[in-house]
Amino acid sequence: MSKLYLVPDRKDMERMCALAAEYGCAFEYNDFYIAKVMDDPQKQAEIMADYGKCRQVCGEKDLSPKVLSENTGCENVFSMDTMHGAFLDVTIHSDDPMIRDVSMLRVRQSMEIAKHMGLKGVVFHTGRLAGFRAPDYLRNWRDRNAAFFTEIARQYPKQQIYMENMFDEAPDILAGLAEKMQDVPNFGICLDYAHARLTRCSGQEWIETLAPYIRHIHINDNDTANDLHLAVGAGKLDWQEFDRLIRQYRVEAPVLVEVRGYEAQRESLLYMKHHGIYPMEKENGE
Repeated sequence: MSKLYLVPDRKDMERMCALAAEYGCAFEYNDFYIAKVMDDPQKQAEIMADYGKCRQVCGEKDLSPKVLSENTGCENVFSMDTMHGAFLDVTIHSDDPMIRDVSMLRVRQSMEIAKHMGLKGVVFHTGRLAGFRAPDYLRNWRDRNAAFFTEIARQYPKQQIYMENMFDEAPDILAGLAEKMQDVPNFGICLDYAHARLTRCSGQEWIETLAPYIRHIHINDNDTANDLHLAVGAGKLDWQEFDRLIRQYRVEAPVLVEVRGYEAQRESLLYMKHHGIYPMEKENGE
């Protein structure tokens, strides 16, 4: 199982693939959550073909959704990769049936793309109103998301579903959803550590609370006030603390270095390697 993930850049895939090979990374695709792509099968096929060719596994074979769904063997190109699912304006828990229906449609579209590509998993966001903690609202958010994503998980048993904290102010509500869905084997939490450290809750509270449910991790750096997606080590986050907490609470989940561009990704990986930041070990056993 790959322990590291990168966000690929379609315009710089030669260097991206070399970097991924050097560090044993898989890819997490950020191309498919935009509405105009989800509604355009031809655009999806174009993106899939670009990435498939760079993998140099299926050569020039057609990687369109139709062909990928017909067991051509090309699924293995992407079998360890993940993708970011629809999240902009997605509100599964809405009381407005029209908003709820289109939100569910976008999630299903994301899952269909992942299924066609043979991806390992899909990341979604909580979509909660940050800081709004009315009991009825929180209960409604938990119960509707639990019911819907339990159904989705059963319909797509070969894909993992990861729910990521966005601008949630604390980990307790997300933990409540994970606890309610603990019997769903292909559902888990994606801890976005950078998002978590923008809150008043400590890193320890986030990791300790969510540790039993964490199946995927996103990391990047920031100034503790804004979601900047800086290279790891280029901001103010304490990565030694992150490493200590992840190991202390025995979280074993792959990590996406969620920064854009080859240079920022390489800078992040070099920093992590030098300092032994999870999932890496310190150089020369230091």
